[in-house]
Amino acid sequence: MVHRGCAIQLVVVFLSLSSGGRCADTPHLKANTGVGPNPELPAPSTPLIPTVHVATAKGWTLGDKPTAAAGMAVSRFATGLDHPRWLCALPNGDVLVAETNAPPRPQDSAGLKSQVMKYFMQKAGVGTPSANRITLLRDADGDGVAETRFVFLTGLNSPFGMTLVGATLFVANTDSLMSYPYREGQTTIVAAGTKIADLPAGPLNHHWTKNVIASPDRAKLYVTVGSNSNVAENGLDQESGRAAIWEIDLRSGRQRVFASGLRNPNGMAWANGTLWTVVNERDELGPELVPDYLTAVHDGGFYGWPYSYYGQHPDDRVQPPRPDLVATARVPDYALGAHTAALGLVSAVEVSLPARFKHGMFVTQHGSWNRNPFSGYKVIFVPFARDQPLGDPIDVLSGFVDSANEARGRPVGVVVDNQGALLVADDVGNIIWRVTSSAEMTTRRAN
Repeated sequence: MVHRGCAIQLVVVFLSLSSGGRCADTPHLKANTGVGPNPELPAPSTPLIPTVHVATAKGWTLGDKPTAAAGMAVSRFATGLDHPRWLCALPNGDVLVAETNAPPRPQDSAGLKSQVMKYFMQKAGVGTPSANRITLLRDADGDGVAETRFVFLTGLNSPFGMTLVGATLFVANTDSLMSYPYREGQTTIVAAGTKIADLPAGPLNHHWTKNVIASPDRAKLYVTVGSNSNVAENGLDQESGRAAIWEIDLRSGRQRVFASGLRNPNGMAWANGTLWTVVNERDELGPELVPDYLTAVHDGGFYGWPYSYYGQHPDDRVQPPRPDLVATARVPDYALGAHTAALGLVSAVEVSLPARFKHGMFVTQHGSWNRNPFSGYKVIFVPFARDQPLGDPIDVLSGFVDSANEARGRPVGVVVDNQGALLVADDVGNIIWRVTSSAEMTTRRAN
């Protein structure tokens, strides 16, 4: 498996960017190219020096906040967290937050390219050690602010996804799926966990985040596992069980790959019995390729990676080619724009927001590091009609990047709380934002 690249290119990139320059600037690009159910895809480009355009992590000043859509308000639900990435809303109103970051990955940091990437990821605010902790947030008086917090679960290894099934909490570490006994209202778990499954990890572990969701009947779990590379340049032997969504039967313990060819799936949600996911696609084919996407996940479906992108568009960097697999690749349902880093996903079924947000899904976009102008760095709503995404996305939260091109925040996980508000984890601001209708906020202030 071969991925074209050259160390000298990376040296030039590093020297240019570390001195404040930018490579392969493309100021003519629009922020929302490659978006919607039928995106226009340009021809791929592989410039001598790829674009690297990083928004330096800054954080929010006191009293500042993202810009909410018309008819909506945003406030701070919780602050002072340590790189909050993923959220889980419990039935009693408590909210779990995974304070987490990448585990040690000695092989992923080897080589010149990896060192350059490490430099820019630290600049973007993702280079801190992992707290390896799940914290419980409680808003006991229902005023939209978590006035108490508890260390809920420790002894974890880069935890990410969480889901509750009956009296069992499942947690997806980077290398394992674990279960823990849970009693409603408890503020800490001291019981030892039980390993349900080993998950692909190891010293390379390129995409380390693992998410988990239960089926509507609570009989099965679905786990996301990202690829170990951009386009299998580390060899297919490093991709076993990766770029896929797994299915685990809770009664029998049987595990299987439910869908494959998904480079880096993260958020998952159900809509009318169908599993949906958002996927981060590949890099280094130009600023407008490849769009990240939202798609229904079909049992046995193959979505192209690494041999093709957005359906049956071959990626010539991958050798030898597999035209037989490319011919079977499914076209995603909805493009989310190139390099937006779509991560969080939640259905709008339970939200108490203005009517235009009733039918569809909310998506968090962590933001680009290799596109000029920036893309992502916001929370969007994708409207649905007849159970399919249709029409233009609506910005729900924006303003995460300021006029100096510094990131005040980056949205990651998203859930709906038990009052129908939207909660958004911000891993640069170390804040959980709460989004409500303006009318609800006005009523709360009046009371």
